[in-house]
Amino acid sequence: MPSASPPAAERGLLYVISAPSGAGKTSLVNALMAREPGFRFSVSYTTRPPRPTEREGKDYHFVSHERFLEMIDNGEFLEHAVVFDHRYGTATATLESALQSGERLILEIDWQGAAQVRARLPEAQSIFILPPSRRALEDRLRQRSTDSDAVIRRRLQDSVRDLAHWTDFDYVVVNDQFDQAVTELQAIIAGRGEELRAGRPAIARLAQELLR
Repeated sequence: MPSASPPAAERGLLYVISAPSGAGKTSLVNALMAREPGFRFSVSYTTRPPRPTEREGKDYHFVSHERFLEMIDNGEFLEHAVVFDHRYGTATATLESALQSGERLILEIDWQGAAQVRARLPEAQSIFILPPSRRALEDRLRQRSTDSDAVIRRRLQDSVRDLAHWTDFDYVVVNDQFDQAVTELQAIIAGRGEELRAGRPAIARLAQELLR
C-alpha cells in the first residue's frame, strides 16, 4: 500500500505595519519580533544607503538604483514606492514562498506599499502606528540625530501628510506608552485585536488633532 503524501503546509500569515516617519514603527516592530519568535521579518529592498546600525539582509537588502529599476522592469516586486527620494520594494517570489511554507511574516513598509499589498494580497492584515501628538512626532525625529534640520522639517511635513492614510488600515495602534503599544500589536497578531480596529472613535479624534 503506497504511503500517504504529507499534508500541504497551511498558508502563512502576513501582517503589514506602516506609520509616518517618527512614530516609532521600527522600534515597535523590533520589540514585537523579540516577543514573538514564531514570526519572521520580511526584508525589503532599498536604494537608501545603510545607517551605521543596519545590516545587509537583516534590516534591508541594499541595492543600487540601477539594480532596483531592473527588478521593477522584471516584475519582481509585489510592491514598491519612493519614500524620501529613495526606493523601497518587497520581492514577490520571496514573500510568496514564505507564505506557502506556512510562515508568519511581519512586513514593515510605508502606506503606499501597504496599499499595493492589500490590492494583491487582500488576506493580509494591516496595522497603522500613530504618534500621540505632533510634538511627540517632531521630538522623535530629532532624537534620531542622523538627519539635518532641513531633512527633519521635510520629514515632519511628509509625516503629517502620511497620517491622513490611517483610515486605509484594519487596525491602529497609538505609540504613546511603548510597552503598551507592543502589547497591543501582540493582541492583533494573536487574533484579539477587535478593540484596536481603525474605526474606533478615539482614533478619529486623535487623527483630527494630528492633522489640524
